[in-house]
Amino acid sequence: MTRPDSARLLIVDDDEVFVRVLETALHRRGYQTSSAHAIEPALTVARRLRPGRALVDLNLDGESGLRLIQPLLDCVPAMQIVVLTGYASIATAVDAIKLGAMHYLTKPADADQIMQAFEQHQGNAGTHIADAPMSVRRLEWEHVQRVLVECDGNISEAARKLNMHRRTLQRKLQKYPVKR
Repeated sequence: MTRPDSARLLIVDDDEVFVRVLETALHRRGYQTSSAHAIEPALTVARRLRPGRALVDLNLDGESGLRLIQPLLDCVPAMQIVVLTGYASIATAVDAIKLGAMHYLTKPADADQIMQAFEQHQGNAGTHIADAPMSVRRLEWEHVQRVLVECDGNISEAARKLNMHRRTLQRKLQKYPVKR
């Protein structure tokens, strides 16, 4: 079995403009990139090219990028995976790492930050701890995300558990999370 190529990077994101910009930046840094905009095409590329690294968006046009982590590792066990998202939450970050991702980044992230995430093989004990607790709005966001993860992304089931209307939950999920 051939080893994965660490200079080959798979980008899985449904934002085609972001992918093109990122591919250009990574080509300048000497990387060979391939891209896919959904789960099945990403697995096809991974099986064929055996990339050493993958950048996976958390939200792939309504599907969870977390579902892609284990199948990618099944294709290429030594692959390094970084999850990138505009919808960060503690629950999804923990799940990404438990499933085998090596890092979890929030958007916006540039090519340098992404490459730095691939190079960071251990946790950072010097990570800054916030001086103040999370706001009520951020706590709500985290709670909604945790329940959504428990329901495997099923919005209707999560809405029932949260005792809220499904459309209300959908509106909340369309908003970007509060920073603090």
